[in-house]
Amino acid sequence: MTATTTTPLPAGAPVSKNAESALPTHAKVPSRIDGPRPTTGVPFGRLVHVELRKMLDTRAGRWLLIGIGAIIAIALTIMFFNRGGQHAFGEYLQATTMPMALILPVVGILAVTSEWSQRTGLVTFGLEPRRMRIAWAKLLSALVVGVCAFALSLVLAALAHQAAITFRGIDGDWSTEALVLLGAGGYVLLGIAQGVGFGMLFKNTPAAVVVFFVLPTAWSILSSMVSWLGDAATWLDMNQTMQPLFSGSLTGEQWAHLGTSVAVWVVAPLAVGIWRLTRAEVK
Repeated sequence: MTATTTTPLPAGAPVSKNAESALPTHAKVPSRIDGPRPTTGVPFGRLVHVELRKMLDTRAGRWLLIGIGAIIAIALTIMFFNRGGQHAFGEYLQATTMPMALILPVVGILAVTSEWSQRTGLVTFGLEPRRMRIAWAKLLSALVVGVCAFALSLVLAALAHQAAITFRGIDGDWSTEALVLLGAGGYVLLGIAQGVGFGMLFKNTPAAVVVFFVLPTAWSILSSMVSWLGDAATWLDMNQTMQPLFSGSLTGEQWAHLGTSVAVWVVAPLAVGIWRLTRAEVK
């Protein structure tokens, strides 16, 4: 067996034509590629479209949506046969929005953490190095999914209520306060935005999912057991601060409570998460 050693040339040393032809092929610099050069970056609309594909056109996202649909179907079926189907439209709406508000944030988490767990970050940030645009595209696409999900929940609730009126002979009750609709929509949108924030904050799917579900629950439990935490919960527990929305009335102080809790649980994770996303090392 023989071994061949190559002595590197010093930097700036001239290379003869014979020596240049003896260099390996991979050491030669490729010629300039012909054709027009791009003059603008990736359109923001295309970034949003790609992020929507990441959220919905994956096996995990698809099965999560199937799971949400199955839970909603079971809940509406139970309500249709329970008490003769005598439920108001607002109750059917609650049955359709609750599963979405609880599970859709996981779709937002996966849309962010997949860049690191599936190692797609090199492609994503290589094609669009301006990470701030990627962060906003992820958030906007998540909110678009939330808006579409809430619109679908309204349609399903209306269909279920009308079916109960037609086939079960109940008295229709379509009266729903505007604040109740605002609360239901806000519950879905804030939840998915919070999921995106936790995904950016942790960049790890198991950690983000566990903290997203465990931390608010633990906070609610502790606030019910410790008196001074109970006082703070009126400002920081979103489960409490959003309840007046569903009752259809909200005072100025309650709006302040809601704004404070949203700032802590939604705005702060998003702000810190975007800051981390723009500075994280992609491997």
